[in-house]
Amino acid sequence: MKTEKSSSVKLCDSLDKFVMGIGHVAMWSNGILIFVIILQVILRYGFGHGLVTLEELQWHLYAVGIMFGASYAVTLDSHIRVDIIHARLSKKWQARWDLFGIVFLLLPFIIIIFHQSLDFVYESWRVAERSDAPMGLPFRWLIKGVIPASFGLLIVSVVSRAIRIIHNLKRG
Repeated sequence: MKTEKSSSVKLCDSLDKFVMGIGHVAMWSNGILIFVIILQVILRYGFGHGLVTLEELQWHLYAVGIMFGASYAVTLDSHIRVDIIHARLSKKWQARWDLFGIVFLLLPFIIIIFHQSLDFVYESWRVAERSDAPMGLPFRWLIKGVIPASFGLLIVSVVSRAIRIIHNLKRG
């Protein structure tokens, strides 16, 4: 017998698919990061001349992987959980504890960071901010734009997770 998915589960599936798609694209930054690190090491230690551009690019690629990876981890429920209370609870109370953490701790924090980052990124974009290093990357405003974009995506993944938890708690 086939069971029909509720509209809330369909919504969560769509949101999760969206987050996962962006996560799969962003994860390529890690492969590129490894290549850039290897190239920088070869240039610095093999030829005695590293590049500031590659040094900054490493930080930018690392930021993309970590910032977008957070929403991916929440979607898969694979984020690190060091919680002595959570481990001792029943499955139902674990779900309630997760929902409490999302609603009262995680979501307010994410919303504050998202909101505060908007002016920060706007000002960087307005002045066409670039690296202070003479040979640094020219588009610092672009990497700063990752902050609200990734936290916006994190809001989507956290809301989806909360809806899914509420749905599962209602089902019993």
